[in-house]
Amino acid sequence: MNVPEPPYYAIIFTSRRRVQPGDGYGETADRMEELAAQQPGFLGVESARGSDGLGITVSYWATLADVRAWGRHAEHLLAQKFGREKWYQWFALRVSRVEHATEFTYSADAPTQEG
Repeated sequence: MNVPEPPYYAIIFTSRRRVQPGDGYGETADRMEELAAQQPGFLGVESARGSDGLGITVSYWATLADVRAWGRHAEHLLAQKFGREKWYQWFALRVSRVEHATEFTYSADAPTQEG
């Protein structure tokens, strides 16, 4: 993921799903990612969910005002309502300011160090 140099904001959403086939969760999650990407200040998203239903989604935003605007978006508010009513056993939302970030990418072509 290509984000600018810090500072920026990371919104960490940790949840445990109540898995119910056909409940519309997957479609809504895809739509929220698509919609977030259209919002001012959106920088990217990373997401993972285990077979036990525990998931973590981190979205990245340029400013705190951008974060707040996304939280108040009408379609996002509806998804939040459904989350509380039918999709999640539990969730936590954390807003963090990223001050420093590093990244590593493995390359099979890179020379190896033997010792």
